[in-house]
Amino acid sequence: MIDYQQPDASGHFGRYGGSFVSETLTYAINELKDAYAKYQHDADFLAEFKYELAHYVGRPSPVYHAARTSRELGGAQIYLKREDLNHTGAHKINNVIGQAMLAKRMGKPRIIAETGAGQHGVATATICARYGLECVVYMGSEDVKRQSPNVYRMKLLGATVVPVESGSKTLKDALNEAMRDWVANVDNTFYIIGTVAGPHPYPMMVRDFQSVIGTECLTQMPEMLAAQGIAATQPDAVIACVGGGSNAMGIFHPYIPYENTRLIGVEAAGEGLDTGKHSASLQRGSSGVLHGNRTYILQDDNGQITETHSISAGLDYPGVGPEHAWLKDTGRAEYVGATDAEALAAFHHLCRAEGIIPALESSHAMAYAMKLAPTMRPDQSILVCLSGRGDKDIGTVADLDGVDFYDRPSMRGHVVKGVKA
Repeated sequence: MIDYQQPDASGHFGRYGGSFVSETLTYAINELKDAYAKYQHDADFLAEFKYELAHYVGRPSPVYHAARTSRELGGAQIYLKREDLNHTGAHKINNVIGQAMLAKRMGKPRIIAETGAGQHGVATATICARYGLECVVYMGSEDVKRQSPNVYRMKLLGATVVPVESGSKTLKDALNEAMRDWVANVDNTFYIIGTVAGPHPYPMMVRDFQSVIGTECLTQMPEMLAAQGIAATQPDAVIACVGGGSNAMGIFHPYIPYENTRLIGVEAAGEGLDTGKHSASLQRGSSGVLHGNRTYILQDDNGQITETHSISAGLDYPGVGPEHAWLKDTGRAEYVGATDAEALAAFHHLCRAEGIIPALESSHAMAYAMKLAPTMRPDQSILVCLSGRGDKDIGTVADLDGVDFYDRPSMRGHVVKGVKA
C-alpha cells in the first residue's frame, strides 16, 4: 500500500496548488480554512453530512456490472459507479452539501457558484432551496445555450442564473465572474466551487467531500467481483473523465494506496490533441497559475489562456485540479484523451446496450474503457465513474447527429460545438 499524505499544510501537492488570491480575498480564504479545519473531523458535522448523503442524495450509489457491453467487447469486465442516480443527476451534490453546511455554520446567507454543464449549478440551487439560502449561479453564455434544461432547473429552484458574455463564454469565464462577485460581497457570501481547483483549501475540501464515491467502491467491489468469479478484490483500473477533475479525484483518492489499481483520467481530446481544438490541459498544457492555484493550464507563449473545445460543457475548461497535476507528475495516475466522436459513440452505445443515457462528460470515460477492455483478460476488471446522466445533453446530441428533436439549440439559432457547418 502506498503511503499518501497530500496536500501539505500550505495546500501544495508537490509544486502545484497553493493559494494565489488578491489581498481582498485573503481574509475570506483564511476564514474558510479555519472553518474547514474546525469541522472536517467534527462528529456532529460528519453525522449530518452522512445523513444528508443517505436520505437526501440517496447514497450509496450502486455499482452496476455492464455485462452486455463486457461480453460484446470481450476482455475485461466493465463496472459502472452510478453517480447519475444521485438526486440532481450527478456527483456534484456530494460536495455542494458539504460546503453549504459550512456556509450555514459560518453565517453566510448568500451562495454563489460557477457552472459549465449546469450540474453543479443545479446541485447548488437545490441545496440552497433546501437550506433557505440566496443562490446566484454564473454560467458562460455558450453553455447557457447548449445546456438549457439545466438553466431552467436552476431557475425553478429559485436561483438567479447570470450568463457570462466575456472571453470564451464558457466555464473559465464563469469562474472568473464568480471570483469577482466574491471580492465585492465577501462579508455575506460563500463561494461553492464545484471542482477540485481554486485556492487552498478548495482542492482538498472538494476532494474530501467527493471521496465518498471511491470509499463506497472499496466496499462494493469485492462482492461485485466475487459474483463473477474474479479472485481480485479491487478493479485493475479505475477510469473517470477529467475537466476540473472532481468526480475523478472523488473516485481516485481512496484508491491511491492500491498500487495494483491503475488510475486513468480521460480528458476531452475534442477534434484531436494536435488540432488545437481540445481541453486536454494535462496532455498539452504547461505549468501556470489559474483561478488561485498552480496547475497544468492551456496557455500560449505569452502565458495567455487559450480557448478550449469540447462537445461536453463540463470538460470545456483550460485547467485542471492541482492534485491531478501532482498525480500525473508522480506517475500514480495516467491521463489520456477521448475525442468528441469517440465520446458520442460511447454515449450511443450505453443508450442502446445498457439502457443508460450518460452525460457527455461521463461518455468520455466510457469511450476509453471501451477501448481498453478488449486489451485485457476476462478475469480482469475496469471500474468507470459514470459521473452524471445525460438528460441535459439530448438536445446537443440531436444537433450533433442531425436528428429532429423539439428542443435542439439550433431551433433557437444557436450552433453547438462540434457541429459541422
